[in-house]
Amino acid sequence: MLACRIHAKDDLRVEPQAMPAVGDDEVLLRLGAGGICGSDLHYYFEGRNGSFVVREPLIPGHEASAVVAAVGSAVTRVREGDKVAVSPSHACGRCGYCREGREQLCEHMRFLGSASRFPHVQGMFCEYFVMGERQCYPVADDVSLGEIAFAEPLAVALHAVNRGGDLLGKSVLVTGAGTIGCLTVLAARLAGAAKIAVSDILDRPLAQATTVGADVALHAARDADALRTPQFDVAYEVSGSFKALQTCMAAVKRGGVVVQVGTLPHEPLPFVVNDVMAKEVDLRGAFRWGIEFDWAVGYLASRKVDVRPLLSGQYPLADAVEAFRAAADKNRSTKVQLVA
Repeated sequence: MLACRIHAKDDLRVEPQAMPAVGDDEVLLRLGAGGICGSDLHYYFEGRNGSFVVREPLIPGHEASAVVAAVGSAVTRVREGDKVAVSPSHACGRCGYCREGREQLCEHMRFLGSASRFPHVQGMFCEYFVMGERQCYPVADDVSLGEIAFAEPLAVALHAVNRGGDLLGKSVLVTGAGTIGCLTVLAARLAGAAKIAVSDILDRPLAQATTVGADVALHAARDADALRTPQFDVAYEVSGSFKALQTCMAAVKRGGVVVQVGTLPHEPLPFVVNDVMAKEVDLRGAFRWGIEFDWAVGYLASRKVDVRPLLSGQYPLADAVEAFRAAADKNRSTKVQLVA
């Protein structure tokens, strides 16, 4: 079979790999669709994602759907031929954070396609891979594999919105109109936000955000004055830009909430703590997700959340380099996926 590996910065190869063996309580999966995430792009173009550095060949990919190819003798959750959303989160279930229901903070987390540990935890950008059955969420036949692969990024958005607190009747700003930004728009609407504005430095992502329900699109340069005016109850910084975080601090009302979702550059960043103090702003982090993955699968299966407008293209696994380059071009792509 074929597997996509990042060996170092700008060094991505599609290579042969032996088929994996399947244990009694495991499931052999054939890749349906795998979304290329911002963290995958960081690993490819920079050789790192924040503080997580590629130190050995890494198979990326943590947003995936699959078709069950075979099951172990003890598996009861899925059957051969089922379409599934695949959870990339392998929390231990035993540490204090897991027992508190915050598995995303697990002390022993193994998250697929991540260089956070060494040896790295290999991801799902390969033709076949093996998962424990609890990682597999079966989904009805009428929802496409491309849609199902949005479960992980939608879970990120749902968790971010949860971290922002009660949104019923609130005004919301989302900085960054990529996949996570657009999904945060959808999640904030589900949570009852009355007004949702999105900002970005590019026009195409802003148009995409209005397509999925943003009320206001603000260009970071042309609408700079509006973005300096305190008018939002909650702001979500999803672009991974320090300037965007500064925008959130300026645009949020006194006593408001700012949620940092995107990964900021690894270099030390200046930050005016007095802004947090003088406005009594709550600055919160949102890291991955917990129970929200289950919610995301349900929303996608029922199409209560329709992600089809966000899918820009699908590429064969063999064309992974071309797919990564397309995914990095925000003037033409929102979500790009690899397929087997």
